[in-house]
Order: sequence, then C-alpha cells, then structure tokens
Amino acid sequence: MAIKHAALKQLRKDRGRQQRNQMVRSELKTLTKRFVTLVSAQRLDDARALIQSLTSKYDRAASKGIIHRNTAARYKSRLSRRLKKP
Repeated sequence: MAIKHAALKQLRKDRGRQQRNQMVRSELKTLTKRFVTLVSAQRLDDARALIQSLTSKYDRAASKGIIHRNTAARYKSRLSRRLKKP
C-alpha cells in the first residue's frame, strides 16, 4: 500500500478514472449491441440514426484515450459495413 499522500491521492484519481472509463466502454458495448439488433431486424432507418451517434461516441472515446484510435476506426468500419451489407 502506498505511504505518501501524493501516492494515495493518485490511487483515488486512478479509481475515479477507471470507473469513468468503464462506464464509457459499457455504453459503447450496449449501443453496439442495440445497433446489431436493429440491423438484424431490418430496421435500417433506426440503425442509420443510431450509427451517427455511435460513431461520434467512438470518436470521443478515442480522443480521450479510453480506447485506441485504431480500435475506434475498426469498430466504426465494421458497423458501417454491417449497415450496408443487408
């Protein structure tokens, strides 16, 4: 366990960041699952509306360092491909 006050403060900050990052990742996963469900149900208008907000959320997460920028690009590419495929 850390002894110095600065190290304890850093641990508190790390825990807060970890929770915030986990919330963002969880939201991305949930929205991605919702998008896949909409596409498989052939509700393409709703899926198009959702992919716009999902793309911006992936970009925002990548810009904040929550996920890697290439990971965000890969997910966005796969989602748009899935939307165009059916």
